Amino acid sequence: MHAKDILIDGYGRIREEVHAVVEGLGPDALNARPSGDANSIAWLVWHLTRVQDDHVADAFGLDQAWSARDWQGRFGLDLPRHDTGYGHSQAKVAKVRVDSGDLLTGYYDAVHEQTLQALRSLAAKDLERIVDERWDPPVSLGVRLVSVLSDDLQHVGQAAYVRGLLGSTAA
Repeated sequence: MHAKDILIDGYGRIREEVHAVVEGLGPDALNARPSGDANSIAWLVWHLTRVQDDHVADAFGLDQAWSARDWQGRFGLDLPRHDTGYGHSQAKVAKVRVDSGDLLTGYYDAVHEQTLQALRSLAAKDLERIVDERWDPPVSLGVRLVSVLSDDLQHVGQAAYVRGLLGSTAA
C-alpha cells in the first residue's frame, strides 16, 4: 500500500464519521451547546471542514471550496471570509448555526472530493515538499496532511461526544 492510499483511507474515515454524527439531527440538536463554553456539533463540523478546506487548498495551490463554490454564501455566517474557527471566542462559536445537517455534509463532501483529487495526484516524493516555512522544522506536505487528518478526527470525535451528551433529545 502506498502512502497516498493510506491518506485516502484516513480522509475517507473522516467523511464517514461526519455523516454519522450529523445524520438524523435537526437544527436544535446541531446548534445545541451542552454548556455555555462548549462547542456545538454544527461548529465542530464546520470548523473541521474549514480547516481541511483551508490547509489542503493552500498546500496544493487550489481555491478553497468555501469561496470558490460559494459555501460561504450558503452558510451566511457573520464571520470574516477566511475564518476557519481557529481561536474562536464563545461569542464567535455561537455565530455558527445551521438550519440543516445537509448544509454541513454538503460542504464537507465538496471539500472531501477536492481533497481526494489532490491526494490521488500524489507521488511519494511530493510528501517531502515543504509547504510552510514558518515552523522549525519547516512543515512538509506529508506532515501537513497528517496534521489535518488528526485534527479533523479529533473534532469529529468531539462532535460524536456532544451528540451522546444530547442523548435522546438529539433526534
